[in-house]
Amino acid sequence: MEQPPTEVVEDGQDPVPSADQGTSQRTFYIVWFGQVVSLVGSGLTWFGLSIWAFLETDSVTALAMVLLASNLPRIVVSPFAGALVDRWDRRWAMILSDAGSGLGTIFIFILFLNGAATIPWLVAIAAFSSVFQAFQWPAYQAAITLLVPKKNYQRASGLVQMAEALSQLIAPLFAAVAIVAWGVTGLVLVDVVTFTFAIGTLLIVRFPKPPKSKAGEDAKGSLLSEAAFGFRYLFARHGLFALLLFFMAINLAFGFLGPLIVAYMLSIGTETTLGVTLTLGSTGMLVGSVVASTWKGTSQRVRGILIGGIILGVMLCALAWTESLVIIVGSMWIGMLTIPITTAMSQSIWLSKVEPDVQGRVFAVRLMVAQALLPLAYLLAGPLADKVFVPLMTGESTVGLWLQGLMGSGTARGYALFFVAIGVFVVIASIVAWSYGPLRNLERDVPDADEVDDGAAVVTA
Repeated sequence: MEQPPTEVVEDGQDPVPSADQGTSQRTFYIVWFGQVVSLVGSGLTWFGLSIWAFLETDSVTALAMVLLASNLPRIVVSPFAGALVDRWDRRWAMILSDAGSGLGTIFIFILFLNGAATIPWLVAIAAFSSVFQAFQWPAYQAAITLLVPKKNYQRASGLVQMAEALSQLIAPLFAAVAIVAWGVTGLVLVDVVTFTFAIGTLLIVRFPKPPKSKAGEDAKGSLLSEAAFGFRYLFARHGLFALLLFFMAINLAFGFLGPLIVAYMLSIGTETTLGVTLTLGSTGMLVGSVVASTWKGTSQRVRGILIGGIILGVMLCALAWTESLVIIVGSMWIGMLTIPITTAMSQSIWLSKVEPDVQGRVFAVRLMVAQALLPLAYLLAGPLADKVFVPLMTGESTVGLWLQGLMGSGTARGYALFFVAIGVFVVIASIVAWSYGPLRNLERDVPDADEVDDGAAVVTA
């Protein structure tokens, strides 16, 4: 197995060891730990602001607008951010991202400290921070290739998912208690401390530079040309592009779930009920992350991803069919168990198939396409919940009365029906994806990056 060579010394710097030596993997663990701490802090802030926004307005739409603002600028800027990530040291790209996002958090802290927080202010600050977050994901994901041996890609991806799981596990339970004692201001202050810690871990390490490839050399050009390269690269690889479209469909579903889960749980319980339920459900994601980070993986990764999608869809339907907290938590647990495992399998495919020196550009476009429908979900979540699903389960239309006979009536049942619709959509998307040959045979038909001949690595305009 070919490993990245030791970086050539430039500008009087010390050499950086390659990924097959222990130093680079230690660097990965240091960076990973810093991101874990930062994600927990961000989770606290998101949870607190979600509760605050919903209780202030009693509307899913207001919460969805904040989520839209926190994602739309990042999606639009991503191709340019990815091109810059490949030009820059990826460590500094992550530092820039953390610092910019942290500045937005400080603004929020000042607003709540002075009693001046409003939904429009949160929307504006979320949009500001979102621009900087566009650099974070492609830089972090591309750094894995530089710091971890190829055989450990899936394990490293599992650890990245574990960070997300720890955030979802710790944040809701802690925030549900802390918001009563400290208010939203206290939660935001914790986030300020955690992003400062994350920047500190990045300042004490160094990343090796990616080895040069034919694809990377041919991708060089103006910033606009380099930003467009990721699209050309993916359009030329039908299997990878199909995998991307599948995750775009899944992310559309999750775009609806973000604001919906808050409204649904608050309609059948309290803030504490919401926090405890999300925490218990998130233990499934933590267990899945442990599995993904310790399991060597499978040669049938695409099959595993699509089976995981079907399981997730079924669990979304089961979660909403009854208001029993035992069933809700159990369904959430199983569904969230599948997420880190399938995500780690997907990430290991991308890390092995894409040349390291173009991963910033390709992964940024990957992020943009995968999340392209998120703004649509955020825009439609509120109107669909408030104007379609809730009226169906509280009104007296023929279809509504039939559905009420199946699932019960009331506002909470309206949100539950929305969950069922999303679950059915995810199952159908998984079945359709499996029927597409280039995706089903992706691992056979698309060679790994270290197996590509120089000439075959070229993607022309």
